[in-house]
Amino acid sequence: MRLDKYLKVSRLIKRRTVANEACDAGRVLINDKPAKASSNVKAGDILTIQFGNKEVKVEVVDVQETVKKDEAKELFRYL
Repeated sequence: MRLDKYLKVSRLIKRRTVANEACDAGRVLINDKPAKASSNVKAGDILTIQFGNKEVKVEVVDVQETVKKDEAKELFRYL
Protein backbone atom coordinates (compact mmCIF):
# COMPACT_ATOMS: atom_id res chain seq x y z
CA MET A 1 0.00 0.00 0.00
CA ARG A 2 1.19 3.53 -0.69
CA LEU A 3 2.62 5.40 2.29
CA ASP A 4 0.26 8.38 2.04
CA LYS A 5 -2.79 6.09 1.92
CA TYR A 6 -1.54 4.03 4.88
CA LEU A 7 -1.05 7.17 6.98
CA LYS A 8 -4.64 8.18 6.25
CA VAL A 9 -6.22 4.73 6.75
CA SER A 10 -4.34 4.21 10.04
CA ARG A 11 -5.37 7.75 11.05
CA LEU A 12 -1.82 8.76 11.95
CA ILE A 13 -2.47 11.75 9.64
CA LYS A 14 -6.05 12.89 8.99
CA ARG A 15 -5.96 13.65 5.27
CA ARG A 16 -4.13 12.05 2.39
CA THR A 17 -3.09 15.43 0.96
CA VAL A 18 -1.51 16.37 4.31
CA ALA A 19 0.26 12.99 4.36
CA ASN A 20 1.48 13.70 0.84
CA GLU A 21 2.86 17.11 1.85
CA ALA A 22 4.60 15.63 4.93
CA CYS A 23 6.32 13.05 2.71
CA ASP A 24 7.38 15.70 0.17
CA ALA A 25 8.86 17.81 2.99
CA GLY A 26 10.95 14.85 4.18
CA ARG A 27 9.18 14.54 7.54
CA VAL A 28 8.31 10.85 7.10
CA LEU A 29 10.93 8.09 7.25
CA ILE A 30 10.56 4.37 6.57
CA ASN A 31 13.23 2.31 8.35
CA ASP A 32 15.29 5.53 8.89
CA LYS A 33 15.29 6.44 5.17
CA PRO A 34 13.39 9.43 3.72
CA ALA A 35 10.23 8.18 2.00
CA LYS A 36 8.13 9.45 -0.88
CA ALA A 37 4.33 9.35 -0.71
CA SER A 38 4.35 6.57 -3.31
CA SER A 39 6.67 4.32 -1.26
CA ASN A 40 5.34 0.87 -0.45
CA VAL A 41 4.50 0.08 3.18
CA LYS A 42 4.45 -3.49 4.50
CA ALA A 43 4.06 -5.13 7.91
CA GLY A 44 7.23 -4.85 9.98
CA ASP A 45 8.29 -1.43 8.64
CA ILE A 46 9.24 1.27 11.16
CA LEU A 47 7.71 4.69 10.38
CA THR A 48 9.07 7.90 11.90
CA ILE A 49 6.85 10.96 11.50
CA GLN A 50 7.91 14.44 12.59
CA PHE A 51 5.12 16.76 13.76
CA GLY A 52 6.87 20.09 14.40
CA ASN A 53 9.26 19.39 17.28
CA LYS A 54 7.53 16.11 18.21
CA GLU A 55 8.53 12.78 16.70
CA VAL A 56 6.25 9.73 16.49
CA LYS A 57 7.75 6.30 15.87
CA VAL A 58 5.46 3.38 15.01
CA GLU A 59 5.80 -0.17 13.72
CA VAL A 60 3.43 -1.25 10.95
CA VAL A 61 1.53 -4.28 12.26
CA ASP A 62 -1.05 -4.73 9.51
CA VAL A 63 -1.92 -3.18 6.15
CA GLN A 64 -5.60 -2.96 5.11
CA GLU A 65 -7.34 -0.94 2.40
CA THR A 66 -10.26 0.11 4.61
CA VAL A 67 -10.77 -0.04 8.36
CA LYS A 68 -13.29 1.30 10.87
CA LYS A 69 -12.27 4.23 13.07
CA ASP A 70 -12.01 2.22 16.31
CA GLU A 71 -9.99 -0.54 14.60
CA ALA A 72 -7.44 1.86 13.05
CA LYS A 73 -5.26 1.67 16.19
CA GLU A 74 -4.65 -2.02 15.48
CA LEU A 75 -2.76 -1.24 12.24
CA PHE A 76 0.31 0.08 14.08
CA ARG A 77 2.16 -0.13 17.40
CA TYR A 78 3.93 2.80 19.08
CA LEU A 79 7.64 2.32 19.82
